[in-house]
Amino acid sequence: MKIIKYPAKTQWPELLKRPVIDTSYLEETVTKILVDVKLNGDATVKKYTSQFDGSAIENALVSIKEFDVAEKLCSNELKAAINLAKKNIEQFHISQKEEVKIIETTPGVKCWRNSIGIEKVGLYIPGGSAPLFSTILMLGVPATIAGCREIILCSPPDKNGNLNPAILYTAKLVGVTKVFKIGGVQAIAAMAYGTETVSKVFKIFGPGNQYVTCAKQLVNKNGIAIDMPAGPSELAILADNSCAPAFVAADLLSQAEHGEDSQVILVSDNETVILEVISELKKQLSLLPRKDICTKALENSKFILLKNINEAIDLINEYAPEHLIIACKNDEELSDKIINAGSVFLGNYSCESAGDYASGTNHTLPTNGYAKAYSGVSLDSFVKKITYQKLTKKGIQTIGPAIELMAEAEGLQAHKNAVTLRLKK
Repeated sequence: MKIIKYPAKTQWPELLKRPVIDTSYLEETVTKILVDVKLNGDATVKKYTSQFDGSAIENALVSIKEFDVAEKLCSNELKAAINLAKKNIEQFHISQKEEVKIIETTPGVKCWRNSIGIEKVGLYIPGGSAPLFSTILMLGVPATIAGCREIILCSPPDKNGNLNPAILYTAKLVGVTKVFKIGGVQAIAAMAYGTETVSKVFKIFGPGNQYVTCAKQLVNKNGIAIDMPAGPSELAILADNSCAPAFVAADLLSQAEHGEDSQVILVSDNETVILEVISELKKQLSLLPRKDICTKALENSKFILLKNINEAIDLINEYAPEHLIIACKNDEELSDKIINAGSVFLGNYSCESAGDYASGTNHTLPTNGYAKAYSGVSLDSFVKKITYQKLTKKGIQTIGPAIELMAEAEGLQAHKNAVTLRLKK
């Protein structure tokens, strides 16, 4: 765990590089699977499910009985926790609904905009050692609020052909239409192109490994919308001498356990703070079940000492982290200076885990510096915004002459005629 002291701004671009994975070799493999599913549908999906997940499934669609069994297998305590998180996520996302506002731009000319739910959406939920049922809340809740008519969910089965009970319980709770025991590239292909049993969707959401990420990017090139460009998860923490080093260390480790390619960064103007955090990090790391994953991720970590907090803010804005914790005494004041981040957590008690699960904000966020231009998933991600206008006779008389002049200046006579005919009448 190397401390980098007072790096010059010219060093920042190199210092802030993300862990690089060469995915060029993936494209040939992923493309082959995508095309195979597109041409051969369910039969190919079954073949790859057997090949990659070791599961021979005759019917990938989850049955009503499987939902009932899953609900019984989930403890009451877990169900209560999931329901609490759902309530908070619903409350926050419902607040994002926009009222239709009719604006009269000129007498007789009215314009407005309406939000319409995307008709069919697909959610990809990873399984394996970390079945991310929390992501179902983050995607399914806003999809339902937006009014999406069909919500398809795909998740990889275990070797017995089952999905984690919490995944099924949460999917039913949020109103997912159909759940399929399909994972990996074949799941993305099935949702992107449709099969005999899986409906073709218009937009695909959700995290996944490098193969899933590559598949999403490739189907996006073919006209299927995706939530955002994705990369390994990341966290930056800005800490001063008012922070609790044990809390900071725990937050760094909570992000590091996502995967070996995750990246965590601590930025401070106080070297003692950095040393205390590293000490706490070593103590806590030894006790974690996913210690090996965390250790590998920490190889990509950075502990950066800067001259002052303002310089630290500049560095963080340059990094544009997915998650940012501001563990400083004047956290709210400093947050006003943050212009590039996916989600910001203020103060010593605002752990990143709160946003991952139950505070109400969405945990599907831009990584790899995309926070400079992208927002995290919200209600807006699940709607299209359609604009409307209505002109009266007075309206066309008011703006018609200006339209005629502009159309003529652009050499578009038919555009001008569409107005001229109305004005003459």
